Amino acid sequence: MPARSFESDLYPGMAGTPSTPSRRMPCRLALALLALALLAGCGDKPPADSAATAPPPSVVAAPARLEAVTQQAAFVGRVVAVDRVDLRARVPGFLKERKFTEGQEIEVGDLLFLIEPEHYQSLVSQRQADLAKAVADEENARAQLRRGEELLAEKNIAAAKVDELRAAESIAKASIAQAQAALDAAKLDLSYTRITAPVAGRIGLASYGVGNLVGPESGRLATIVSADPIYVQFPVTQRERLVARRDMAAQGETIETIEVLARLPDDSIYAHKGRLDFVDVTTDSGTDSVTVRAVFPNPEGVLIDGQFISVLLQQDRPQMGITVPQAALQIDQQGVYLLVIDAEGKAQVRRIQTGATQGAQVAVAQGLAEGELVIVEGAQKVRPGQVVTATPPQQPAGDPTP
Repeated sequence: MPARSFESDLYPGMAGTPSTPSRRMPCRLALALLALALLAGCGDKPPADSAATAPPPSVVAAPARLEAVTQQAAFVGRVVAVDRVDLRARVPGFLKERKFTEGQEIEVGDLLFLIEPEHYQSLVSQRQADLAKAVADEENARAQLRRGEELLAEKNIAAAKVDELRAAESIAKASIAQAQAALDAAKLDLSYTRITAPVAGRIGLASYGVGNLVGPESGRLATIVSADPIYVQFPVTQRERLVARRDMAAQGETIETIEVLARLPDDSIYAHKGRLDFVDVTTDSGTDSVTVRAVFPNPEGVLIDGQFISVLLQQDRPQMGITVPQAALQIDQQGVYLLVIDAEGKAQVRRIQTGATQGAQVAVAQGLAEGELVIVEGAQKVRPGQVVTATPPQQPAGDPTP
């Protein structure tokens, strides 16, 4: 039998003759044992305790400060024009002229639409003629009555005839009144052909152009809305109203001392302050809320009728309170909390009740004392009870150190 090399035992494919299964199995077993030995050798060295050597997480912490806090409540309101008028045609006719540009400012009495007046002018002329005829008939009836009365005094006419003349005069007088009323109606219809502005403000889109037939059934021709001043209406629940009344009474506040601000859709504060001027006398049964109205100056026309904005009600006299940066607030299913660093340098969960927001700061109504360190940045790296390394927030260049 020819001699077999060591390579042929390990790698049977390299030999000239195929190896038998009985010779392949010991080789595989040897390789498996060798791999197990290598793995066991690697496990002889115990793993390093990384947790014991890792430094405490670094966080940015700021102390809670005692500052002047203005109590504030926010509501969602809708802008409502003080005056809003839908212009309508009161007589039928073709539009002859449109005297405005859509969106322009108009004044009281400005001519806006002109309905063809010729037909109504002719009716006025006809009613004037009817009145003149009635006046002439009345003069004739009065003259006939005078002659009849003279003849009756001379006993040259029957008394019944004089009674007829007297009745004819009364009828003639009534005809004058009737003709005068018809003339007044015709003049009124003629005046309706000129549609003028009843209020000052801005005029919107025109629903009809020149040449269209319009009338009372045509609906709105255009809308005028006043711009300055302007109302903002917002709902206040009965609970909020009662709490506000109690707080105002305790602090000596009145509705006149409440400052009203508006936050625009871009989160900027409207330049002009408003004032409360009306609280509705009934409650909405569906929402258990009462409508409150504020009035704002609007010289630049920033507030537009129908717009939604936020209404902020605040006291005119600030009070001292605890504040922290808004970045320190955390929220879970139980509510708002902070991570506070205790005397041992450990992070602890602190449940709080928040108050008014002032810029980047938020007032803490309950749950925090002045001077306590709260974690502002890096809270996601910290577990409650874990020791942390705290550094103060970086001050922007040029800002004074608090």
